Amino acid sequence: MSDNILIFYGSYRRDRMGIRLADYLVRNFADRGAAPELIDAKAVGLPMLDRMYKEYADGEAPEAMAALARKIRAADGFVFVTGEYNWGMQPGLKNLTDHFLEEWFWRPAAIASYSAGRLAGARANSAWHATLSEMGMVVTSSTLTVGQIGKALDADAQPTGDGGAALESSFGRFADDLQWWIEAAREQRARKAPPY
Repeated sequence: MSDNILIFYGSYRRDRMGIRLADYLVRNFADRGAAPELIDAKAVGLPMLDRMYKEYADGEAPEAMAALARKIRAADGFVFVTGEYNWGMQPGLKNLTDHFLEEWFWRPAAIASYSAGRLAGARANSAWHATLSEMGMVVTSSTLTVGQIGKALDADAQPTGDGGAALESSFGRFADDLQWWIEAAREQRARKAPPY
């Protein structure tokens, strides 16, 4: 059975560099036998949060929101690919994430961050850890941080230079950690229903 992994990306900027990291992750999880799917917040196009998915009556949520809710519920695990804006989270990714709650429960999540500078989105990475935990996910301790994203991955999401080499050497542990938790959570859900 392939692990169904949703890879979330949230930049709305015109010249998006982080999409390279998202594409790299999709390709590399697929190479390991998983079934990854990129969820691009800009392409999904949810409005600024007014109502969460659960606040709509059955059948009344916008179709893009309902379709994404189904995908989240069917997923085995998640990866959040995040840039850092002024020491904080990207608003596009946060907005998409906040539309859901129970849909996230009892599954693991991993965080991959990036920036144009050398700090690699580390502050946003840290902020996401607490947010995803609050939303009912088990967040892995292994993270990816990619600094100078434009030099670490080329336009085809291929690793280049020292930054690309560092990403390549870190990906295995990152993926192993997430896949271990996916397997553990899957087995536990099969053994015993979640408590709520």
